[in-house]
This record gives sequence, structure tokens and C-alpha cells, in this order.
Amino acid sequence: MTGQVLPYDVVGSGPRRALVLHNWFGDRTSFDPLRPHLNGDTGTYAFLDCRGYGEAIDAEGAFTMEEVAADALAVADHLGWDSFSVIGHSMGGKAAQLMLLDAPTRVRSLIGISPVSAAGFPMDPESWELFAGAADEPGNRRVIIDTTTGGRYDDAWLAALVKRSTERSSPTAFRAYLDSWSRTDFHHRVKDNRTPVLLVVGAHDPALGADAMAAGWLQWYPNARLAVLAEAGHYAPEESPRELATAIEAFLAG
Repeated sequence: MTGQVLPYDVVGSGPRRALVLHNWFGDRTSFDPLRPHLNGDTGTYAFLDCRGYGEAIDAEGAFTMEEVAADALAVADHLGWDSFSVIGHSMGGKAAQLMLLDAPTRVRSLIGISPVSAAGFPMDPESWELFAGAADEPGNRRVIIDTTTGGRYDDAWLAALVKRSTERSSPTAFRAYLDSWSRTDFHHRVKDNRTPVLLVVGAHDPALGADAMAAGWLQWYPNARLAVLAEAGHYAPEESPRELATAIEAFLAG
């Protein structure tokens, strides 16, 4: 698949390069709380918008993980990066794995922030109705965000995330990505892949926390390690940005 160079911006100028892919509920601005805690002297971070999100909200596409991976590789080409790491949050973590499969000699390592596994994210009928309905119902989005952060935040915090999500994503893209990140399974293609992997999860994430990592990622990537952030749920870039930055930079330095 041929990718398209979508809107992105770069933080830092250091030698450790990383492409950063956002989650289902956020465009690249969802990483804004993380950015001040990243050391731009040691790292260079390119934050991308997926098609249908942020500055690419009007971009047409199939809205699949394969397309996200191809577009991210096109950005790497545009930057002139021959090798780099990939940081993916939630659905971005699934797309990051496809980048590894598509460009194994270029992707040096993966960092998954509460990442969806290569096997997808199976749901019962009730959960599927909640997630699928979130494309058009902001209330569904609020329930999902509240649940996956352990019910620890007030109305203002939840409302801010829902507002950003609805304003900065296309309902068509939002709904289509759900099928791709939750229902496609390519875990047989990544099994026994020896690429270094860091998995950063929140202690309050009931969906993609430590148990979920043990059931998938940690079985398939022999060089994967797990870090649990005590004060985060599913949205570590916004809940624990300083701690997340520390984990990312320590891994990239190693």
C-alpha cells in the first residue's frame, strides 16, 4: 500500500527518532501534555494525525490500520528517516506493529501505550454496541473513557476529552477504524518477533492493562518488557505525562 504524507509536527532534534501514533479518541494533540517532558536534545519525535482526525479530518481513505501504517512510513520518508522507533497509543499500537512488518529493517523498536494487540480486541455484543455507537453518540464516548480510566475523573475532565474527540475526528473514520483495530487478527505474523518492545500501561486500565499485555504482546515478542504507571488508566499521555516520558526516554536510551 502506498501511503500519503499527512499533517505532522516535530518536537526535538536529538538522534533518537520516533514516530508517534495517536489513539482512537484523540488526534496528535492528545500528546500535548507529554511534549514538555520529552528531552529534545536526545530525541526527535514526529507526531502524526491519522486520516479523519485533527488536521487530516477531511482526508479520504479506507480508515484501516494498514493505511495508518503506510501513511506513517510516508511521513518517515518525507523526514528522510532511514531508521526510527514507533510509539503507538491504543489503536496506534496496533498500526505500529504493521509498520514493523512492512519495514522490518527500518523500525528499531516499538513502544506501545496501552496498545491494542495484533489479535485485536474481542467484545461481547453489549460492548460492541457501546463502542460502535460512540461514532455518533458523545455519551457513549464518555462512558468508554470513564470506564477505561477507572472512574476516577470528574465531569469536566471527561467532558474535555469527549469534546476534543468529537470535534477532531470524523464519525465515518472513527467508526471504520473500530472494525480495523478491534476485529482484524495478524498475531501469527508477529509471533517470535525479536524487535525490542516496551509496553506502558496504566494500573487503572481494565481493558488494556497488565493482564491484557500478558495474554498477547508478552507471549509474542520475546524482547518485550512491561511498565505499569500507578496513577494512569488508558490515557497515560494525559494522566501521567511526566512518568510516561521518563519510561519512553529510558527505553530509547537503552
